[in-house]
Amino acid sequence: MAVDDALSSPLGPPACEKDAKALQFIEEMTRNADLVQEKVLAEILNRNKHVEYLKRFKLDGATDKDTFKSKIPMITYDDLQPDIQRIANGDRSAILSAHPISEFLTSSGTSAGERKLMPTIQEELDRRQLLYSLLMPVMNLYVPGLDKGKGLYFLFIKSETKTPGGLLARPVLTSYYKSDHFKTRPYDPYNVYTSPNEAILCADSFQSMFTQMLCGLLERQQVLRVGAVFASGLLRAIRFLQLNWRDLALDIESGTLNKRVTDPCLRDCMVKILKPNPELAEFIRFQCSKENWEGIITRIWPNTKYLDVIVTGAMAQYIPTLDYYSGGLPLACTMYASSECYFGLNLNPMCKPSEVSYTIMPNMAYFEFLPHEPHSAGLTCDSPPKLVDLVDVELGKEYELVITTYAGLCRYRVGDILRVTGFHNSAPQFHFVRRKNVLLSIDSDKTDEAELQKAVENASQLLREYNTSVVEYTSYADTKTIPGHYVIYWELLIKDSTNSPSEKVLSECCVAMEESMNSVYRQGRVADNSIGPLEIRVVKNGTFEELMDYAISRGASINQYKVPRCVNFTPIMELLDSRVVSRHFSPSLPHWTPERRRL
Repeated sequence: MAVDDALSSPLGPPACEKDAKALQFIEEMTRNADLVQEKVLAEILNRNKHVEYLKRFKLDGATDKDTFKSKIPMITYDDLQPDIQRIANGDRSAILSAHPISEFLTSSGTSAGERKLMPTIQEELDRRQLLYSLLMPVMNLYVPGLDKGKGLYFLFIKSETKTPGGLLARPVLTSYYKSDHFKTRPYDPYNVYTSPNEAILCADSFQSMFTQMLCGLLERQQVLRVGAVFASGLLRAIRFLQLNWRDLALDIESGTLNKRVTDPCLRDCMVKILKPNPELAEFIRFQCSKENWEGIITRIWPNTKYLDVIVTGAMAQYIPTLDYYSGGLPLACTMYASSECYFGLNLNPMCKPSEVSYTIMPNMAYFEFLPHEPHSAGLTCDSPPKLVDLVDVELGKEYELVITTYAGLCRYRVGDILRVTGFHNSAPQFHFVRRKNVLLSIDSDKTDEAELQKAVENASQLLREYNTSVVEYTSYADTKTIPGHYVIYWELLIKDSTNSPSEKVLSECCVAMEESMNSVYRQGRVADNSIGPLEIRVVKNGTFEELMDYAISRGASINQYKVPRCVNFTPIMELLDSRVVSRHFSPSLPHWTPERRRL
């Protein structure tokens, strides 16, 4: 379709008129970022002027930036938790938002071992849908012809629950996939999936994965892009294919569906799709029976142009494995979002993963930025931090993201550390550096130093009767296994060698550590199969002294040296692994149920 020159965009020539309008919108929002931000803040404060939270700080209906900044404090989840608990318990008064809280979105961050509950309102679905609608118009600038085929995306819903007051609590993507915005989305030739809605919306992870993989294999020649939300999810799909290709090939050959798929809606849907195809079944067997799986994605789906997965932050650890299975296909990171708010998009989605930057869309929320000094001792009460507006951030500097949303979060610290890499018009572009204070992450789990310390302490209680203690420890996220798993290095002090802890005891220590982890970790282990059994590697006595000697030889100060609680530097890991005397894995799953504890 020829596009009117008047609708062309500085970003590049749009693929169609619909794309042209989307690109124009991006230009308009980013050119006037400051004005858009002022308008967004005024809208939020005006609509919420009578809510209890803003009255508490005597904002008195003011909607200007200066008054807002002088009266409303910066907060964390713990500050907001009492108000969230009231809403969860059924209080329907206007506590945080003038609009009714429609549900809670469960964040992958945790509070007291539980997922955080993020309040949201119905109209936020429109705002999220708006950001989704901008992704393909940008991608079409870089990859032509995506309307000539389909996307093989492994998308899943997760368990949901209800609060005591009856509101749903579920992950943001589960909320979106179950909404009419997704289920009754209009046909778009640039955004067609191989997976039917019935497969995506099946709550059983095996049945959902099996049928999504089956549909992807049946339409292998039509697949132009392969993706999942996180890199870990796509690798889990490859592992699933390794374990189940024989059953998948049998279904393709016979045209009948595996009996383990019992969901009636899914079976009815698949009957219409599945027809006998012995030739395709033989091809699958030929490719999957090979010992070498290098390039398996392009061998099975030969027309794939890129992988659509998040590989920034903790997900960067999966890049080498993705390169191996895909034969080095480009990795596209398209958007930046969280349970609290959707933030922005990558205007250069085919760049190298190390160069990914997200352009914040100023219409999504009101954004402020707390300057982050990686080596500072912390903030003192005498000098409250000065937050920086969206358009005033400085190139090269790092900031913690602070948001004020339409759903009622005010000056809320998200916990993401971002580095400014440039600007598109007046809107800054950020590289995601990391989650604040997070040590370990395999999938959507986030374990910080305090949680790891608590887990080690709880597990080490089992060693007391053997007169043994944990002298030192460190950890790393091992992503070479699929799924990845936590590895904890322990140096033990065994005071009575005739009564040292057995293999069984140390395996029980692994279980005790897992029981101490937060609910997101335990859900990954039990329900999602996205995290493997925790491993404890016991190292020789004196190993951590060697670790210190190595650090000092590289310039660390002996007076300021602290044992790192997480390691990923290859020489250090090689040193640790060369000193391992025994390895122990968790022999059972930790306890987890979808029901929430009271906050």
